[in-house]
Amino acid sequence: MNQEYYYIHEVQYYETDGMRIVHHSNYIRWFEEARLAQMKLAGLDYDRMEERGIIIPVLSASCDYKAAVRFGDKVKIMPRVETFNGLRFELTYQVWNMEETVLHAAGSTTHCFLDSRMRPINVKKCAKDIYEYFSAYLKK
Repeated sequence: MNQEYYYIHEVQYYETDGMRIVHHSNYIRWFEEARLAQMKLAGLDYDRMEERGIIIPVLSASCDYKAAVRFGDKVKIMPRVETFNGLRFELTYQVWNMEETVLHAAGSTTHCFLDSRMRPINVKKCAKDIYEYFSAYLKK
């Protein structure tokens, strides 16, 4: 995953509360949108991974809220792989305004690789392309 990558999201009305401020639960959804878009851009489309019998569930998710985002705002979501060992990986995320002058939120997710029977797998052994991709990313 390119460390310079960012995903742009325009806030929709349904994502807000009565004050037109983004509800806290949506940030975790945005993390997923950014993660899947980045993987797809790199040729690791989630549908194709599932066809290969590989799934990547979320083990944990966290978010620290810094500044409100409102209806109609556009934000840049910047995912970054922090750790990877072939079995598990962690990403961190930053949610910025478009000018990158206001950090709205920062968070992380951890994941593992499972086969279609929900058993842990090591992608180094069964999906070298995925292993090489994440390994190369960490070397940047």
